[in-house]
Order: sequence, then C-alpha cells, then structure tokens
Amino acid sequence: MTLRKIGLGALLATAILNPFAAQAHFVLAYTPEVNLEKAGDTPVKLIFWHPFENGHVMDMEEPLEFYAVHRGEKYDLKNTLKPITFSGTENEAAAFDATLPVKRSGDYVLVVEPAPYYEESEDIYIQQLTKAYVNRNEIPTDWMEPQGLATEILPLNRPTNIVAGSTFTGRVLAEGKPVAGAEIEIEYMAAEPDMDANKPQEAQASTMPGGTIVAISDENGYFTFGIPKAGFWGFAALGSGAVKEHEGKELSQDAVIWVRAYDVQ
Repeated sequence: MTLRKIGLGALLATAILNPFAAQAHFVLAYTPEVNLEKAGDTPVKLIFWHPFENGHVMDMEEPLEFYAVHRGEKYDLKNTLKPITFSGTENEAAAFDATLPVKRSGDYVLVVEPAPYYEESEDIYIQQLTKAYVNRNEIPTDWMEPQGLATEILPLNRPTNIVAGSTFTGRVLAEGKPVAGAEIEIEYMAAEPDMDANKPQEAQASTMPGGTIVAISDENGYFTFGIPKAGFWGFAALGSGAVKEHEGKELSQDAVIWVRAYDVQ
C-alpha cells in the first residue's frame, strides 16, 4: 500500500508516482462485459486483490451490502452471492460469485460495501466502498448520479466507454461533500479474472517503475488522469470517508470506482 496520508494538501490534481508505494489493495466488482445488448443474468465476481501486480489475494468476507441501482431504484443482490476460492498467482483466497439481472435498458450501478478488512502489515482496518457500472443499449440513466455512500467517487466521464488516450475525471465525496487533498491510488486490471476457472487470465501489462500511481484531489475534490490503455481502470480515494476507527484501531474508509476504456477502432 502507499502511505495513506501524505499531507500534500489540496493540490491541483495530477498523476504522480509514490516512491513509498508497495502494492495497492482493490475490491473488484468485475463483469467481463459492461456494455450489453440483450437482457439476462450477468455474472459478477467480487474479489479483494492486487490487480495491477496480478499478485496477492486477500480473503473477502460476505459484504455488508451488495446491490445495484437502476433508474434510481435499488435492487438487493446479496441473495445471489456464492462463496468461491479465487486462485491468484501467489495464493488462494475467499471471494464471491454473484449475478446481476439485467432487464430494462440503462445503467446498472453495482455497489459493494465490504466488511472492514484487517491489514496486519499496517495494523489498520480497510473498508473499500466500491462502485462499478454496466449499461444496456447505450442509454444513460444513472452513471452521473451520486449514490449517497459514506464516501464515493462521482465520475464526470461516462464510465462504460472511455476512450483510451483520453482522460477520466472524478470527484471525491464524503457524505455528499467534496474531499480536498485526497490521495487516490490508480490501478490497471492487468489480468482480468477467468470467470469459469476462478483465476487470472494472462496479464496484459506489468507494474509501473516507481510504485503505485497516485493523484491528489484539488480543493473541490476533483482529479483527472490520462487513460493510456484499454481495459479496466480502478481509482481508490484512501481514507476519504468520515469513519476513522473500527474495533479500537484505525480505519481507512476508501472510495473505489472502476471504469472501462476502449481503443478507437
């Protein structure tokens, strides 16, 4: 992990490499396809992983909440969860299969509120409130709306069809208010999960020299990052939530968002 508080203040957002970085934890709410034409059940995997390094996997407990928001309505998906074992390149860990029923056209915002995870190496708890997006028939309905989470990243670019080589801008919120000076870790999903084998596919990228890619939100909570490659990109605002303690230890309540970029054909 990078240092969770680097004290740089509310700088104009810019991507930097943190020399103190090791590996970045990210909760994944992964669907192989995010732009759908047909209605039906879409498979989802929930994994707590180091996706850029294609490395260590952490055990994931059953989420406190797992749901989808479509046309402003909330659909509980916890009853679709099925425990699995995900085999990373270094170890195996508990994860979950789930199902997203896709019916009407529009956006489906997947929201995961995981149980706090104890990170022994840092002696803190981590809770990553995670959003991912699926769309049917190219009709925008919900992606631009905040979901009222304790902390979240609001996308300013449509998260299901970002052009590789362009930029992504997000706004870090806590209890609906902008968070200035938030440290945002940026990860590429180098190896997407194999939905049947419950292990990574072949890696399509290697980690960056210098450590985890990091941006800092400006005084209004905004940050911008240039998307260099097609695929899934994750952004985690570290400790941006108001809750700072769990079971007598420090809690890093993070806001996570996943977006999908494509090459222009």
